[in-house]
Amino acid sequence: MRGLHRGEDGPSPVREAMIRYVAIGLATIALISVVGVWLFHRAGQNEAIRDAKDQTRIAAQGSVEPALSDGLLREQPSALAAVDRVIQERVLSLPDDAIARVKIWDSSGRIVYSDEPALIGKRYPLGAEEREDFGTGRVTAEVSDLSKPENRYERGMGRLLEVYLPIRTPSGRPLLYETYYRSSFISARGGRIFRQFAPLMIGALILLALIQLPLAWWLARRIQRGQDERERLLKRAIDASDVERRRIARDLHDGVVQDLAAVSYSLAAAAEGAPAPYDSNLRTAAAETRHGIGQLRTLLVEIYPPELHRAGLSAALADLLGAASARGLETSLDVDPGLRLEPETEALFFRIAQEAVRNAVKHAGAESVSVRVAATESGARLVVEDDGRGFDPVAAGGEDHFGLRVLEGLARDAGGELEIDSAPGAGARVTVEVAT
Repeated sequence: MRGLHRGEDGPSPVREAMIRYVAIGLATIALISVVGVWLFHRAGQNEAIRDAKDQTRIAAQGSVEPALSDGLLREQPSALAAVDRVIQERVLSLPDDAIARVKIWDSSGRIVYSDEPALIGKRYPLGAEEREDFGTGRVTAEVSDLSKPENRYERGMGRLLEVYLPIRTPSGRPLLYETYYRSSFISARGGRIFRQFAPLMIGALILLALIQLPLAWWLARRIQRGQDERERLLKRAIDASDVERRRIARDLHDGVVQDLAAVSYSLAAAAEGAPAPYDSNLRTAAAETRHGIGQLRTLLVEIYPPELHRAGLSAALADLLGAASARGLETSLDVDPGLRLEPETEALFFRIAQEAVRNAVKHAGAESVSVRVAATESGARLVVEDDGRGFDPVAAGGEDHFGLRVLEGLARDAGGELEIDSAPGAGARVTVEVAT
């Protein structure tokens, strides 16, 4: 059973929550930005590939296919020259040297035209997908495998994207038109799209965060004010409780205790001159009255320990253990003589020690109880330990331990930590630490 709360000079939980909110918000923006940049980059690349497909289709069907003749299949110089002129003027003349190579294949795997003359007439096996594309009208794009023999002249050009689609000669013979785009073309087109949309996305995220920050700050301030008000009300309630306890103790001491003391003296005086057996009865009544006065005075110490405010925590704890010793318990008290505590901390330590000792006396069947108060690196620590029957702190829910659960809340509100270590048959140790 533990309780943690901020101390008077400790960090504000609301401020910590605000810092965590800002940190999580910034991390979220950064993560979304990274993912968004990656998605925009991919979208830019895909758009650039679609652009390359469109340009290839336009060039193939609008410029190259009308220039084809069946003489190209027989490698006639005039047919080659006609196609080469169109490709040099309308395809390879694209800005930024975007196209690195152009090839035209027949269905047998022979290159009937290329802007690299050494490839014309060479025959290479076609892949299943390329053979299938002869019978379709689709445009296909893929990264070039420069390790293939037909690509040996492109190996020094870097990463290439090959785009191909079927075209036909005037007689209907199918050919495969293929262009190789440099990676710079894809990067340039993708980068242009990224530069258009990524700043908008990142700006929108930053604007959203800036809009949320004032709202979060306003909510944090409201929570902080509510918490401060709660603490002020709690302090007032504790102060009012102390005043009321002091009033009750004073009324009992000046009223009932004094009246019973007078009755005790009267009974003792009457017993001196009373005949037997009335003298014995009067002495017994006087003794019982004095015993009742002693119990009332013990109760007064519990309600409002005068020694706590007059002589300090050590004297008040000594009185507390004195009452336990009178009930037959072996007690020990160890208070660091050089320790100086604030009145609020002394009151908290006494109330926790009072409740722990009361449990040891009334409920635990303990034979001994010890109280230790010592300084720590950051404040002070109170330890109350008994050898009683113990209990399960998690399962404890009866009235026997209700006071300890209440004191846990008091310790938490005072900026301290209350810990109860106990087990059935193993006694109990109550520890509270407070920063000073």
